[in-house]
Amino acid sequence: MKLFSLLLAVALLAGSVLTALAQQTSNAEESAARVPLENYLKGHATGEAEYFKKAFHPEAKLFWYRDGKLMTRTSAEYIAGAAGKPAPDEAQRKRWIESVKITGNAGIAVIVLDYPTVKFVDYMSLLKIDGEWKIINKTFYAESKPKS
Repeated sequence: MKLFSLLLAVALLAGSVLTALAQQTSNAEESAARVPLENYLKGHATGEAEYFKKAFHPEAKLFWYRDGKLMTRTSAEYIAGAAGKPAPDEAQRKRWIESVKITGNAGIAVIVLDYPTVKFVDYMSLLKIDGEWKIINKTFYAESKPKS
């Protein structure tokens, strides 16, 4: 009976250790996947294209639906539109990462950009390519706010 109790305790301890190691790996991957998302947010805050270049894979595309039409642009076109300086109303703008979900080398994230006149919800597809996480595609929804 003592041997059985000892074996059971060892098995439970081993299971706890393995669960903790898996959680650490998961947390490390999520932290790494947040890097391009943080660069994306810094690009919006500063207007500097370099942050967007760090965030997006060169083959990334952006998609949205407006006025009954599917719209698209390449990440290069998107990055080329960076102003190089913060928006005049930057102090009133808020941005955050709402959620991140990683499975293996793929993931998704939701980012909210809450601006004085519009609220964007961005859905990012992420891939870990050659050891580095990148935004591979972005779809978004924009909701205009009533003028105050």
